[in-house]
Amino acid sequence: MGFIKLVVFGFIGLSIIYVSIAVYSKSVRRERLEDEFDANPPEGADAAARDTYIAEGMAAYHRSLRPKLIGLVYVVPLIVVSVIVYVINTN
Repeated sequence: MGFIKLVVFGFIGLSIIYVSIAVYSKSVRRERLEDEFDANPPEGADAAARDTYIAEGMAAYHRSLRPKLIGLVYVVPLIVVSVIVYVINTN
């Protein structure tokens, strides 16, 4: 019963951490895109061009490696706990 509680609460905790990191990473990338556009806007650019630039940049972000690496929030603790359980049980 204790192991099931560990798994459930661990998953909930890791999910909260994952969502927090994902939202923060997206907001940092969006802010960077906004700053890049504002620093060097194309000639005759309007709000629609800015929105398009940001939307294309965010689409490129979603296809990149960074969002996939954030998934390691689930994998790394699972591996660490598995190794600890294995080492404790083999000794």
